[in-house]
Amino acid sequence: MTTGDYPPQPGQPQYGQPQYGQPQYGQPQYGQPQYGQPQYGQPPYGAGGYPPPGGAVPGSLGMRFLARLIDGIIVGIVGGLLVALTDSMSNVWITGLFTGALSFVYYVAFEVTQGWTPGKKLLGMSVRGPGGAPKPTASQSAIRNLFTLLPIIPFIGGLLGVIAIIVIAVTINSSPTKQGKHDEMAGGTQVVKG
Repeated sequence: MTTGDYPPQPGQPQYGQPQYGQPQYGQPQYGQPQYGQPQYGQPPYGAGGYPPPGGAVPGSLGMRFLARLIDGIIVGIVGGLLVALTDSMSNVWITGLFTGALSFVYYVAFEVTQGWTPGKKLLGMSVRGPGGAPKPTASQSAIRNLFTLLPIIPFIGGLLGVIAIIVIAVTINSSPTKQGKHDEMAGGTQVVKG
């Protein structure tokens, strides 16, 4: 008889079977992360620590807010001059049209031609197209900035605009890549540093 002909002893595993408490081939041991899972104490992809694909760092909500504020002041000055020049301050339709249309044209024109707005450029940010493209296309920029047209709607446009801004801010803040609902709707545009 050869050694392979003997039956296994009681309490011993058969050849190829794991012993009690030991993992089978290819399975992690207790306390080890599984493939694709973060280790203890490390954040998952995109949650502060790992840069997004392409190495670009997403622009924070606070910096994006400041950029919008700067851009809003620029648009407000130009819009105010246009309203004063046309003597249409008392007409709600005209002021809403100037505010909404001018904002929309401002953002789309700068994003498509430059990849940034003056406010974003001043704070070291730019707008990328989906997949890390250097800038969004005209249609992508138009989609991501549609909410700026809401003030055109008389009386409730301003309220709708505020609601849209809140939704965008909440979605930016909750996204690991800091992409808002408007970025998602535009196919995955992203505001990044640099």
